[in-house]
Amino acid sequence: MSEQTVRKIIHVDMDAFFASVEQRDDPALRGRPVAVGYAVKRGVVAAASYESRTFGVRSAMPSSTATRKCPTLIFVPPRFEVYKAVSRQIHAIFADYTPLVEPLSLDEAYLDVTTNLRGLPTASQTAAEIRRRILEETGLSASAGVSYNKFLAKLASDQNKPDGQFVVPPGRGESFVETLPVTRFYGVGPVTAAKMRALGIENGADLKAQSLDFLQHHFGSSGGWYHDISRGLDHRPVRPDRERKSAGSETTFQEDLTDPAKIEAGVTAMAADVWAWCEQTGSRGRTATVKVKWADFQQTTRSRSVSGRIDSPDILDAIALDLVRSVYPPRMGVRLVGVTLSNLEAGALCAAAEPRLALG
Repeated sequence: MSEQTVRKIIHVDMDAFFASVEQRDDPALRGRPVAVGYAVKRGVVAAASYESRTFGVRSAMPSSTATRKCPTLIFVPPRFEVYKAVSRQIHAIFADYTPLVEPLSLDEAYLDVTTNLRGLPTASQTAAEIRRRILEETGLSASAGVSYNKFLAKLASDQNKPDGQFVVPPGRGESFVETLPVTRFYGVGPVTAAKMRALGIENGADLKAQSLDFLQHHFGSSGGWYHDISRGLDHRPVRPDRERKSAGSETTFQEDLTDPAKIEAGVTAMAADVWAWCEQTGSRGRTATVKVKWADFQQTTRSRSVSGRIDSPDILDAIALDLVRSVYPPRMGVRLVGVTLSNLEAGALCAAAEPRLALG
């Protein structure tokens, strides 16, 4: 593809995927606040229906907190085999339109439809047809963002959720980003957003007004990324079937945490997210790593390798929890935790997904 070619990128994101599958399969759950997970002491919400989100329930939230926010919340045990099967249906639909599909998880993916297999004239029409087929074939709704790069397409997919679509055409990306709060941007968690606010940076326009030197001084290696995205720039291609050396997921907490139960709930949620990818791809690994980012942005990692393979979600969860407990007592608040599985074996051909900031 030449530098002059304008890419047509679609980001498809299923709406409250796990919870929507449960509501689809059990009519008694429709229209009611549902959380996929377990209402136990150290349980965590893996996904929340839109009805529960009106109460403030979110994925990666401790089950006890979710129950306090929504006393009528219905917990449903996760059924990953079912979610995997539905995900395969959805990806089969994608394959009818382009071979350039980069899965991020079971429920979202980037598609490069610059040249689509159906000969549809626009990416917007392509996205609309894909969403229609997903609804007809799975009974589930999806939202889509359409633009000329991945960053803008991902922003756009969240613009008209649920069951919506939004287009950011060429020439409009920079002005679109200027109007959005920095909390909407990939890579800007709550702590980074607070730091930006302290520097007078509230939205994309404020971010764009800063020099590259200023951003690198205050945000280190992330400064270049912030400089680019404030101008609507993202040169990353959609990369299907690239061999993965690891699979990881991380979450930035709404506030810095010192409570071990809340920290461990986040670790458990990230381990579940990684295992969902393992199940989707048939991959297994030998090394688990836990990352802890502290309130001062310093980072601690702990790793453990096993002689065979980590071949069950319970084993991955147990190792991850043991690793995070090795940093107790927390020396200060924890702003982010992540879990990564590496030394992968079998089935490890998959798109190089970015770390997810939350489940759901």
